[in-house]
Amino acid sequence: MAETKSLAVVGGGQMGSGIAQLGAMHGLHVWLLDTDSAALSRATKSISSSLQRFVSKGQLSQAARTEALKRLKCTSNIEDLRSADFVVEAIVESEDVKKKLFIELDKITKSSAILASNTSSISITRLATATSRPRQVIGMHFMNPPPVMKLVEIIRGADTSDETYHATKALAERFRKTVICSQDYSGFIVNRILMPMINEAFITLYTGVATKEDIDTGMKLGTNHPMGPLELADFIGLDVCLSIMRVLHTGLGDSKYAPCPLLVQYVDAGRVGRKCGIGVYDYRKQSPRL
Repeated sequence: MAETKSLAVVGGGQMGSGIAQLGAMHGLHVWLLDTDSAALSRATKSISSSLQRFVSKGQLSQAARTEALKRLKCTSNIEDLRSADFVVEAIVESEDVKKKLFIELDKITKSSAILASNTSSISITRLATATSRPRQVIGMHFMNPPPVMKLVEIIRGADTSDETYHATKALAERFRKTVICSQDYSGFIVNRILMPMINEAFITLYTGVATKEDIDTGMKLGTNHPMGPLELADFIGLDVCLSIMRVLHTGLGDSKYAPCPLLVQYVDAGRVGRKCGIGVYDYRKQSPRL
């Protein structure tokens, strides 16, 4: 399989913009697609600012930043993705929505293109059934934020070819990431372990064992976690955490994965974390911590 030269990223949110930034930083011509022009505007500003931080830390030259920005193009027209060698989907964590996108991508992109999903929990095998190229469908799960976090979790579907896997691994390593590979089971590796821990932190809060501050302090100082589980849930998004817990509960059929009622209530109330200003913690009266 030929070396990847052009990358398309679908979804202009935090994950999609971060993945697009990685591609541009490492010499790829990148299309970033989102149907919301405001999201693309925010993504462009975020990428520009993030690249400048790399420059200020001495990790990137000003000339390299300028070149990276030149390689990045934003669009709301899916037809612009026709020439992409590799596509990464980074949209909402919904199997139905992702499948609809994969149907479109399968029709538009060239036959040799690899279609990857940044899903953190949804079956790659099932997503691949929406296409005529299941051998070229794979999971490429970046951690948040993608330009900073060192890990990429690769998930092979039932029909993913060795060629697709090796091309995906090579791309992740080009981005200077460490690769781990998971079988295609609900939650994969990272979220199979992380989300039940976050859910248990909610149960601990829900049942009055301790305050949110003491739960987070206990895990930070007692187990050397950089963030407490409730803080981390706010950073990820409580809606995303709930979605993954439901995938785990349905896919694995074990009651231990049932979402905590308090987590469900927070999401129902629209308290989904940092991105809206309030989750477990209230961020509306303080500067967001990065």
